[in-house]
Amino acid sequence: MLFADGIEVKHRAMEQLPPAIASAGLLMTDCLLDNGKILSCGNGGSAGDAQHFSAEMLNRFEMERPGLPSIALTTDSSTITSIANDYCYEDIFSKQVRALGQPGDTLLAISTSGNSENVLRAVQAAHERGLRVVALTGRDGGKMAGIYRDGDVEIRVPATSTARIQEVHLIVIHCLCDLIDRRLLGVED
Repeated sequence: MLFADGIEVKHRAMEQLPPAIASAGLLMTDCLLDNGKILSCGNGGSAGDAQHFSAEMLNRFEMERPGLPSIALTTDSSTITSIANDYCYEDIFSKQVRALGQPGDTLLAISTSGNSENVLRAVQAAHERGLRVVALTGRDGGKMAGIYRDGDVEIRVPATSTARIQEVHLIVIHCLCDLIDRRLLGVED
């Protein structure tokens, strides 16, 4: 059952998501070519996805290349717990975006529901700092769907199950890494 459901969601995603994935890959590559960096955030499994993306950028994906500037805002437990304790959990990413984000950088904001308050605040902070946003969501896009600005890209998985959405998010992350590498290294299909 899980395999069949996963395959069905991936087929729908394969039909619907390529234009948004291509736009996001272009946005991220342009950011890196302009000496920007990519910040990433999410909660739970989405935190793991944010870290996975950052690791692929900092080390390498499938092609040899120099490391690329990327920071997962989910990894520094001292910073996260300090902000949560002194302010609130909803600010754990937005305070980091305000401190680390520079105009021209990109925020990869991951929320399967689109309703994670700390990710919403990170998107708002990104806009305040002049960052573009690539959002990985699912369901109906949640509250995040109403706060994007021109130039932002939402990749919304056509599913309602958190697990199925997360499975597609991982494929999307690998697609983004591949697009970035191919464009930076001048590799044609």
